[in-house]
Amino acid sequence: MSRFVLDASVAVAWCFEDETNPTADRALAALGTGAAVVPLVWAAEVGNALIGGERRRRITQDQITQSLDLISRLDITTDIDNATGRLPALLDIARQYRLSLYDSIYLDLAMRERLPLATVDTALGRAAQAVGVALV
Repeated sequence: MSRFVLDASVAVAWCFEDETNPTADRALAALGTGAAVVPLVWAAEVGNALIGGERRRRITQDQITQSLDLISRLDITTDIDNATGRLPALLDIARQYRLSLYDSIYLDLAMRERLPLATVDTALGRAAQAVGVALV
């Protein structure tokens, strides 16, 4: 697999010891030879999960630093599509598949780019399968 859309849920699973997941492991392995694309919201979602985990004492500041170091070494590029202009379509996806707007952004990106999606989010995975987006 050369390129795929990387959901924040997968990157977060890499960071928390208690969230190991076969899908997250496959995505990390795929990044050894491939590349991922993420929407603009990705960094904020990952950062929010990390700071929330730190506040709940699930992860230390040092562990966050190590996780971010790992992530920075991976081939992850950010799609700079203007999601504001796509808001009506994103809302339609969110409504139809009962997703958060954030998740609809990942699904929309995978559909637009015709790329597989790496996610550990069950609802997002079901929606991807429903629209014919392959899963990592």
